[in-house]
Amino acid sequence: MAGHSKWSNIKHKKAKEDKKRAKIFNKHLREISVAAREGGGDPEMNPRLDTAINNAKSDNVPKDNIERAIKKGTGELDEGDGRYEDATYEGYGPGGIAYFIEVTTNNYNRTVGDIRHIFTSHGGNLGTDGSVGYLFEQKGMIRITPGEHDEEEFMLNAIDAGAEEIDTDGDFFNVTTARDTMYEVRDKLEEGGYNIESAELIRIPMTEVRADPEVAVSNFKLMNKFEDNDDVSNVFTNMKMDDETLAIAEQMD
Repeated sequence: MAGHSKWSNIKHKKAKEDKKRAKIFNKHLREISVAAREGGGDPEMNPRLDTAINNAKSDNVPKDNIERAIKKGTGELDEGDGRYEDATYEGYGPGGIAYFIEVTTNNYNRTVGDIRHIFTSHGGNLGTDGSVGYLFEQKGMIRITPGEHDEEEFMLNAIDAGAEEIDTDGDFFNVTTARDTMYEVRDKLEEGGYNIESAELIRIPMTEVRADPEVAVSNFKLMNKFEDNDDVSNVFTNMKMDDETLAIAEQMD
């Protein structure tokens, strides 16, 4: 679990530094649009939308853009670029590393073509539905800015709020929850005065595969290529994210 959290932090830092703001905004706005369509445009009645809005605000997405995405999702606004839907793809990267990829797309043919091309051009292959999904378990992940909060006190409060696991890595307090209780735990922590950086459903590998440095580099390149794709929302792998492997990721451009 700590490995996933640290890789998330690396991605987070790179996203802040490499000026891919437009892509970050786009992914937030697609999630807002889908959440609004599926659960309505009122965030007080739609936990997924509420979370999507808060996540977007944490990345400084403008209010007007957020409101437009909500209206697009509810059908009040039609910008003519099609209806976005969620989808997932599964496959294997170099060294037999399993990949579970979540996308939000308005063109399945385009997206599956892109996903297949990225896999094959980086030594991997796109699999069939269910080929690796059984290797992952869906959980909630809440990232909290520590601020001046005491770590031990936070851990106790998080447990009381329903956290299953807590990882404090210096940059964030990372709280893992059951899939069905993420929104409830997030709300309790927010009510307790904690600053929620983000909250999302993630997929945790039930078993991990250790990769040697060469294989790790190949997979990090593949992961970054997927994350650069506008349609891709999340990329999960079962590569073991120990300190040695993560050091390789931090050294990559």
